[in-house]
Amino acid sequence: MNKISMTPGALLMVAMLTACSTAPRSTSLLDNTRQQYQMAQNNPRIAQLAPIEMRQADDAMVLANNAASNNESREEIDKLAYLAGKKIDIAKEAAKQKNAENKIANAGKERDEMRLDQRTQEANQEKNRADQAVYAAQVAQANTQTAQQNVTALSVELVDLKAKNTDRGIVITLGDLLFGTNDARLNPDGMRELQKLATVLQVHQQQTLLIEGHTDSTGGSAYNLQLSERRANAVSSALQLMGVQRARITMHGYGEQFPLLDNSTAENRQMNRRVEIILSDDAGHIVNR
Repeated sequence: MNKISMTPGALLMVAMLTACSTAPRSTSLLDNTRQQYQMAQNNPRIAQLAPIEMRQADDAMVLANNAASNNESREEIDKLAYLAGKKIDIAKEAAKQKNAENKIANAGKERDEMRLDQRTQEANQEKNRADQAVYAAQVAQANTQTAQQNVTALSVELVDLKAKNTDRGIVITLGDLLFGTNDARLNPDGMRELQKLATVLQVHQQQTLLIEGHTDSTGGSAYNLQLSERRANAVSSALQLMGVQRARITMHGYGEQFPLLDNSTAENRQMNRRVEIILSDDAGHIVNR
């Protein structure tokens, strides 16, 4: 039985038609880039003279179309469409350059003219690369500014919970008074504090949480470890009941391993009995102990 093979361009067109059937988000820049890509596909000399560059353009168009199919943000779609357009330009320029080189080899009398054209094309390619570098730097700067703004906004919204910005991220501490004595159950005050946090987390869906339970050194270490784990689990369960998805939460009990202060006084021991909630950055990263 004969096997039917498809070129990368044909496969990409199938992917594009499939993406269109699911009514993906699109932008004018993506539509224009698709037209440019189709024109390049219809020119057999580009695939013949610049196969590597055209495959790179194929891959870039797949990324842009996937972003549209997945209904990603307009900014992300435009970014990928812009890069795909540049890859198409590079493929066209590479094909022109290869064609020029062939002419030089076949017609010595055109050598000087072709060399001038080649230098012009190289300058254009260098400009394209410089434009891409500038655009990439602008995107990185915009992403950094957005992340910083999100952290600032989140800190303001959590001011009632006495949230602190630390090297590990934003940390919220639930003290021992929010639990029953030697108990993992949250009292009404503790539930009210968690409801404030859950409300904020409904808005900031990109944040994940690491919940850490801690105790003082009173009693056996095995008991303290178990109590810290139970309290961390209790906080996780309460947040889930308030609408926070389980997939966003990680828990760990440390017992008496990481005290804030020495355990020499009752006041210090009370400070050490706590549950810490560490919020991730926008990318979901949390610095572990």
